[in-house]
Amino acid sequence: MSKRDFYQVLGVPRNATEEAITKAYRRLAMKYHPDRNPDDKEGEERFKEAKEAYEVLTDAQKRAAYDQYGRAGLDAARGAGAGFSPSDAFGDIFGEMFGDIFGGGRRGGRHAVFRGADLRYELALDLEEAVFGAAREIDFQTLRDCDECAGSGAARGHSPVTCEACSGSGQVRISQGIFAVQQTCPRCKGRGTIIKDPCPKCAGHGRMRASKRLSVKVPAGVDNGDRIRLAGEGEAGRNGGPPGDLYVEIAVREHPIFERDGAHLSCEVPVSFATAALGGSVEVPTLDGQAAVKIPAGTQSGRVFRLRDKGIKPVRGGATGDLFCRVVVETPVELNAQQKDLLRKFESALAADGRSHNPRQSSWFDGVRQFFTKSGH
Repeated sequence: MSKRDFYQVLGVPRNATEEAITKAYRRLAMKYHPDRNPDDKEGEERFKEAKEAYEVLTDAQKRAAYDQYGRAGLDAARGAGAGFSPSDAFGDIFGEMFGDIFGGGRRGGRHAVFRGADLRYELALDLEEAVFGAAREIDFQTLRDCDECAGSGAARGHSPVTCEACSGSGQVRISQGIFAVQQTCPRCKGRGTIIKDPCPKCAGHGRMRASKRLSVKVPAGVDNGDRIRLAGEGEAGRNGGPPGDLYVEIAVREHPIFERDGAHLSCEVPVSFATAALGGSVEVPTLDGQAAVKIPAGTQSGRVFRLRDKGIKPVRGGATGDLFCRVVVETPVELNAQQKDLLRKFESALAADGRSHNPRQSSWFDGVRQFFTKSGH
C-alpha cells in the first residue's frame, strides 16, 4: 500500500484539533481492527496506517516535523532518537494496540480518556403501542459530568496535573530482561493525571449520579427484545471521554385477547352450540376494528379461521401478518328444567335417526375398540 498523507488517512483537515483527530482515529480503528476483521489483510493495513497517522498527528513535535518536512522530517527525528529495542516492540504490540480502542487510554505524555458506560432501560408497552408505535417519556439514573468542575474532578481554579509515575501515559513498564511488561499505572489508575485539589461537590470523581428524562419514539411493529439505541445518552465519559449509549429494550405486556407470534396474531372466539351446529356469523375483534367470520354448519371446537393481513406490519419491513381465530364451542350452563328436557329429547332424536351426528365421537370409539382388540382385552 502506498504511503498516503496522514491527514488524508484520517479524513481530517490540516488544521484539525487533537480531539477531532482522536475521534477520526477511533472510528477507523473500530472499523478496521484485526479482531473485527479476521483474515482481512487490507483491513489490517488500514488499521496500521490509521494508527501511525494518529500517533504522529497527536504528538506536537512529530506533527510539527511532519507538517514542515513530511515523512522525511519524521525519519530525521527517529534517527536522532534512541535506538530500537525489543521492549519497545513488546509495549507497542500489547500495550497500545488494544488500549487505544478498548481501554480508552493514550500514551506519549497525554492524559488517558475513557468512554462512558452504556446503559439499559426496559420499556414496557401495551400491544397496541408496540403495533402502532408510540412516544414515551422515560426517567432513569445516570452519571453526568459534575457541573461544578465540568468533569475535570479538580476544584475551581485548579487543574489535574500530569502523573509523575507514568509521565501522563497512564501505563508503566516493568522490565524483565530484554522484554518489558506494560500495565496500568497504580498511582493514577490509568488516567495519566493526578488531582491534588479535588472538587468538593464530586469529591474528585468528575461525575455525579443524577436523574435524566428523555422522550423515546417507539417505531411501529416492535416486538419483545427489540432495542432502540439512543447514541450518547449513556454515562458520561471520564477525562473528557465520549459518553456511552442508552439501549431501550422493549417488553410487550400480555394482551387480554390476542397472542402474538412475530407478525401473526391469534385469539379464541367463543361460539354457541347452536351457531356451531347450524352455522352463522360472529364478530371478532381486530387491531383496526371488528371483522365478521362466517361459521359453517357443523363447525367443531378448535377449528381455526384465518383473516389475512389482520396481523402486524413488522418494524424491519416485510408482509403484514395474519389473524388466526380459533373457535371454542361453549357448552350451555345453568339450564332450567324445560331446557334440560328439550336437550334430552334432542339427544333421543339424534339416536333414533340412525345416522352418525358426532363424527369425532364415532372415530374415537372405533379407535378404542381397536386398542382393546389388539391388547387382548
